[in-house]
Amino acid sequence: MTVILSGCERKAAREDASNFEQSSTDNPTGGGPPPDRPTRTGDEPSSTGEESQDYCRLVERGYGPRGEVAVRAEEVVDGLEVPWGILFMGDGDLLVTERAGRLRLVRDGRLVNAPVATVEVAANGEGGLLGIQAHPDFESNHRFYLFYTADKGDATVNRVEMWQLSQDGEALSARPKKVIVDDIPAARFHNGGRMRLGPDDMLYIGTGDARNPDYAQDPEVLAGKVLRVTPGGDIPPDNPYGDSPVYLIGVRNTQGFDWRDTSTMLVSDHGPSGEMGRTGHDEINVAVPGENLGWPTIYGCQDEPKMSPPSLTWDTAVPPGGAAIYTGDAIGEWKGSLMVGTLGSRHLHRVAFDGDSRRVERHETYFVGDPPEGYGRLREVIMGPDGHLYVTTSNCDGRGSCPPDGDKILRIVPE
Repeated sequence: MTVILSGCERKAAREDASNFEQSSTDNPTGGGPPPDRPTRTGDEPSSTGEESQDYCRLVERGYGPRGEVAVRAEEVVDGLEVPWGILFMGDGDLLVTERAGRLRLVRDGRLVNAPVATVEVAANGEGGLLGIQAHPDFESNHRFYLFYTADKGDATVNRVEMWQLSQDGEALSARPKKVIVDDIPAARFHNGGRMRLGPDDMLYIGTGDARNPDYAQDPEVLAGKVLRVTPGGDIPPDNPYGDSPVYLIGVRNTQGFDWRDTSTMLVSDHGPSGEMGRTGHDEINVAVPGENLGWPTIYGCQDEPKMSPPSLTWDTAVPPGGAAIYTGDAIGEWKGSLMVGTLGSRHLHRVAFDGDSRRVERHETYFVGDPPEGYGRLREVIMGPDGHLYVTTSNCDGRGSCPPDGDKILRIVPE
C-alpha cells in the first residue's frame, strides 16, 4: 500500500491515554492538563547557556502542522511481529529484531520463514528483544549487538550482548559471543533499548528508567541514561562521568537518537504518564556529553540549573519511537532534519532546527493515522545505505490494530 501525503486534509489523530506507549499507559485516567503546568520563565539559564524561553517550544494542541513535502511509502516486507530494530547488511539483506525474541532475515524483499536465531527473552510489556546494531567491523567480522530483556536468577535485567553471524550453507545462523553491558535495570515498561554507533565508532545505548524515576538522576545506576562503551564493552577514558559507561543522565525512556555533529546528539524521550501528577510532554532534545536532560526533576519547558529543557515538547502524549537525521538526497527538503516515528499519535514527525542551535525552526507531521490514511504506530526510524529512510510499524504490539499481514518495514521516497 502506498500513501501520498502532500497537504492531505484530515483531523490530527488523537489517542485515548490507554493506547499511548508509556507516555501514558500507566496513567489510566488519561490526559488533560497536568496540575503543575510547565512554565518558561527564563529566570535561570539552562546548562547550555541559552535561556529555555528562547528555544524550548511547547505544542499546546495537537502535534504539529501537516507536512507539505510530497512523499510516499513503499512496502519493503510484511509479516513481522513488532519489529524493533533493523541492521542493513552489505549484500542488501536485512536483519530485523522482533520483540518476542526472534531475529529475522529479509532477503530479496521476502521474509525468510526460519529465524536466524531465537533469543530467550523475558518478553513482558515493553521488554523483549529490542535494539540491534552492527559492529564497526561488521563487514569483516560479522559481529553485531543485541539489546534484550532477560531473566537472571530471581531478577529481570536488560542486557547488551555481542553476537556472531555465521553462514550455514545457504542459511544464516547467529550465536552469542560476549556480554557487553549487563544488569541494566528492567521493568514491564521503560526499558529503552535503542543502540547506535556514534561518529567515534563507540557503541551508544539508550536505557529507560525502569519505572523508577529516581534512577535517571543517579549516575551510579545504568537505567534512565544514554550509555557509551567501546565496541568491546570497555569504558572509554573520555566518558564524562569518569570510570562509568554513563554519557547522558536524566532520561526517562529514549528509543531514538542520532548525531548532528561529532559531539552533539539529538535525543527523543518519553514524557511522564502520571508520575507526580504529570502527563504528556514527550521530548526532542539537543545534548552534548555529560548533559542532564532533567527527568524527573523538570519536564515540559521547565528549567533548573545544570539541567536542560527540550527543544520541542507536546502537551498531548506523542510518544516518540526511533529517530534518525535524514542524510539522503532523494527528499532534499528533509536533509538535515530529525525524522521521528511516533507510537500513540501514529505519524512520522519531521523536526528542522535553526542551524546548529537548539531552536526548532519548523516541525510537521506525515503519514498521520491508521490505514488507509496512515500506517499506524511507527517504531524504528533509520537511514538505509541507499540513502532512503526506513520505518517499521508496531501495530501488533497490543496497542494498535494488527492487520492480517502483520507489521511492515517501509521505505520513504519522494512522490
